[in-house]
Amino acid sequence: MQLEDYFEFLSPDDIRIKGHRIGVDNVLDYYLEGYTPEEIAANLPTLTLEQIHATITYYLHNRPQMDSYMARLAKWREQRYQEWCANPSPLIQRLRALKAQKHHQQINF
Repeated sequence: MQLEDYFEFLSPDDIRIKGHRIGVDNVLDYYLEGYTPEEIAANLPTLTLEQIHATITYYLHNRPQMDSYMARLAKWREQRYQEWCANPSPLIQRLRALKAQKHHQQINF
């Protein structure tokens, strides 16, 4: 079995562990923070140690490409967050207004 057999390459910016909705980035985030494979398994209990080790090994064998992949994902996530902050949904706007109103009432009492 080749390392690539453990993954689904849905797009250049979406690599998932085969049979899961979990992306390799989820495993690698833990790994790059210093978690052991066993600790990663405790945090992602639907994955086997074999899948976790395969993900880490794939990362180590393809480090420049995977670092670029992780950087693109981080940039995309930040852009999405900034868009969300700039254009909150009507529900979020209503919740913020209610929170501000409650805060204002507490100050005036």
